[in-house]
Amino acid sequence: MSRGVSTIDAHIADAANGWRLDRALAQAVPTLSRERLKALLAAGHVFDGAGVPAVDPSRKAVAGSQFTISIPEPTPAEAQAQDLSLVVVYEDESLIVIDKPAGLVVHPAAGNPDGTLVNALLHHCAGQLSGIGGVARPGIVHRIDKDTSGLMVAAKTDRAHEGLARQFKDHSIDRRYRAIVAGRPNPATGTVDAPLARSSANRKMIAIVQGGKRAVTHYRLLKLLRDASLIECRLETGRTHQVRVHMTSIGHGLLGDPVYGRSKAVHRPMLETMGFRRQALHAARLGFIHPVTSIALAFDSEMPGDMQELFTALHV
Repeated sequence: MSRGVSTIDAHIADAANGWRLDRALAQAVPTLSRERLKALLAAGHVFDGAGVPAVDPSRKAVAGSQFTISIPEPTPAEAQAQDLSLVVVYEDESLIVIDKPAGLVVHPAAGNPDGTLVNALLHHCAGQLSGIGGVARPGIVHRIDKDTSGLMVAAKTDRAHEGLARQFKDHSIDRRYRAIVAGRPNPATGTVDAPLARSSANRKMIAIVQGGKRAVTHYRLLKLLRDASLIECRLETGRTHQVRVHMTSIGHGLLGDPVYGRSKAVHRPMLETMGFRRQALHAARLGFIHPVTSIALAFDSEMPGDMQELFTALHV
């Protein structure tokens, strides 16, 4: 039989009798996600007690049966590792939390082939990535816009990736942003519940579209500023550009936002003088249940220097 760089022995529990094989194996080997096991089965890397490859993930599992899972060497990620500065807030063998600066792109893409967070994590986590989906890469379960700063979490293992992704899908992650917006929201505390989708007029923009994906932002006023406000936005959902579009929709666009929050004339001279050319948005809190230890974790990040400077300049 073909073997990988390591093997894992799996025993089908009595409670898993009759389950799909991929589900039963995922229970027996919690370090591997069900999707990863499906791929390993299909690739002929799972063997029954007689050494015969088990390739059908839907076959019925039999209690007490034994399987050997051969884990191949993770294939290299397409992105290249780069030694870029990272602010690491927390790290263990399963995941890493970083405080992303404004200006750093998360994923390599057209126009940004390198110099991204993924490139930085590939270098920082070299030798620690267990091969998410069979590829040596960090598991990015959520994104922050290039010009938004703040907290992000990435997985190092299949199990962590699956567990974090489930929490984001269930909207159980505690995500709170600090934003400096034009005007004074009235009421001071409220909720914007408006579906979002790609704009039909400009595919690079997000718009409120009936039939789009449900998007909910809870906001509250933290500090009244001069013709502006510091607010906290708690995300019930996490759609692309959600805070930026939702706040603009109620007449309180983010200062500095070059796309959605066209700055009012009263703010333009100050923003130009300061060289503030990004949306005033910072991911200030990130809370979740650790996908391996089940311990509740929460992290906070102060607004970066440019937003602090803007806040001070606008202080009444």
